Amino acid sequence: MSQPAISSAALRLSRRQNMSGVAVVRFTSGRASNSACRFAAPFSSCSATIPRSISSSLIPSTTNAPLRIPPTRRLLNYRQRCAFSTSTPRPGVRVVQNPRVDDEGNTLMMNISPRAAERLREITDPSSSPSAVKEENPYHHLRITVTSGGCHGFQYLMSLEAASKIDPEEDTIFEAEPDQGTTSGPGEAKVVMDEPSLELLSGSTVDYTMELIGSQFKIVDNPRATSNCGCGTSFDVKD
Repeated sequence: MSQPAISSAALRLSRRQNMSGVAVVRFTSGRASNSACRFAAPFSSCSATIPRSISSSLIPSTTNAPLRIPPTRRLLNYRQRCAFSTSTPRPGVRVVQNPRVDDEGNTLMMNISPRAAERLREITDPSSSPSAVKEENPYHHLRITVTSGGCHGFQYLMSLEAASKIDPEEDTIFEAEPDQGTTSGPGEAKVVMDEPSLELLSGSTVDYTMELIGSQFKIVDNPRATSNCGCGTSFDVKD
């Protein structure tokens, strides 16, 4: 095909694309003439030109557009941050002596709150004495005993005892492990219970409350208790 025929065809194609609003493709060459959109052979280079009338609709502006993160990506980033969380876990409780299980083989356990553990370590500190008369601290652990009575059928009693009061065959000893990253006192946070008492209070938490009328150890969150009295020491259990 001759050079004038190619130039005429290119001119018609260029006019048709301009009328339809489609981007115009121009092929330029150093040896091409200035007429007929400078379309010549051989084709040495090409460039695409988008009309101004449609440039705003085809190319989105990013100068002032805010960065939007999809909800799925935000959720993924949140889960990743949670997976690498460095929060300190709650201290656990271990059985020091005579672990017990129920009729179904489940371990009978007691929980000790951080406040109760801290207070027990202060009370059982060997370097301290409960009175000026006694040179040594006689307190070693907290004993919890459940007896029949009270306004709801059962009641629990608490007492501080010496280590000599522990029965190596009948008593189960629970000890709160120290918090990670904290300095614990020289005392020990131990709770001692016999088997019948442990069966009625298993899963409960030994807590230490500070109120206007006084401070005391108490049992909270007993999973077997169906009702409690106002004093908090008497409770009823499921059949």
